[in-house]
Amino acid sequence: MLTLTDNATAIVSTLVSRQNDAPDAGLRIHSAPAQDDAGAAHLAVAVTADPEPADQVVEVQGTRLFLDDAAAAALDDKILDAGVDDEGSVSFAVLPQVA
Repeated sequence: MLTLTDNATAIVSTLVSRQNDAPDAGLRIHSAPAQDDAGAAHLAVAVTADPEPADQVVEVQGTRLFLDDAAAAALDDKILDAGVDDEGSVSFAVLPQVA
């Protein structure tokens, strides 16, 4: 199951609370069209008030993530980390879980 670093939990919570005041809002991670010639799957994120009907809901310390089927499969055994640069831009990193 996807886990989050403490940093990612804090950043996602802050993003969601600043962009949506719905009580069950969360960060939706979903598949997006490939942006390169390799045709590799890409994931995108968006703050939403509710999950889509088929989304898997992951809750970590009150932080809600909504994963579509492709994202759930790609992130099942991963760790999500996040950071904020000097301009305030958020970036996410997907790391392998250590057994």
